[in-house]
Amino acid sequence: MSDATPPSSDPAAAPDAQPADFDAMTRDIADVPAVEVITTVAVHLMSSAAVNLGLAEEGEQHKDLDEARKLIHALAGLVTASATEIGSYHAAPLRDGLKSLQLAFREASVVPDEPGQGPGEKFTGPVFG
Repeated sequence: MSDATPPSSDPAAAPDAQPADFDAMTRDIADVPAVEVITTVAVHLMSSAAVNLGLAEEGEQHKDLDEARKLIHALAGLVTASATEIGSYHAAPLRDGLKSLQLAFREASVVPDEPGQGPGEKFTGPVFG
């Protein structure tokens, strides 16, 4: 039997391990096209809104319609304001996702908003199924 401990598979635990080259693994924000930044932000807003609508795997555990309303409203503003800048190729799927979230919000609400008064409808107009 040996007193030596087996080598760790964790490279950070090795005393002579080389640090990861994070500069090579990251991109400078100046190199990221605006359309990519806008769509990434929109996807984050969509994902967070979906979680707050209870559409995630955990469902009801994370449901918070007040938070979902804010996120959907921000998403609608972003999509509406940027649609002409990012083009229909990128804007169309974002609009579809936004509409789906707006309809899911209406369905999840105990007391639905009047048409045109739901989250983001200030920017998109009334949303109907």
